[in-house]
Amino acid sequence: MSDTQIRDDRVVGRLEAVGGAEVVGHIEYFVLDAPERALVPVHTIVEPAHEGKGIAGSLARELYAVAEREGVRVAPLCPYVVKWAERHPEAAPAPDPELLRAAEAWLVAHPGRF
Repeated sequence: MSDTQIRDDRVVGRLEAVGGAEVVGHIEYFVLDAPERALVPVHTIVEPAHEGKGIAGSLARELYAVAEREGVRVAPLCPYVVKWAERHPEAAPAPDPELLRAAEAWLVAHPGRF
């Protein structure tokens, strides 16, 4: 993971891990605006050739770091991010149930997005 850079492509809602010239993993997310602003990760994907290198964990950690820098919460719907957050409570505050419900409702209202 040491030669991998992480970049946030907010326009398309992807936090990407880039190794060399290729994207080796990413978290797809959206920004929830109500009841309050939050980052909502939906999918974490690591290319098969790069699995087991800590890329998914680095992406999850950076997602929470971005949220902290922006002063917003994370409402994880991605199963990987949920499990990662449970294992790293020092970096990932517990999600607000109301935000999780709002994020789930957003997904239902936007069926083609993910």
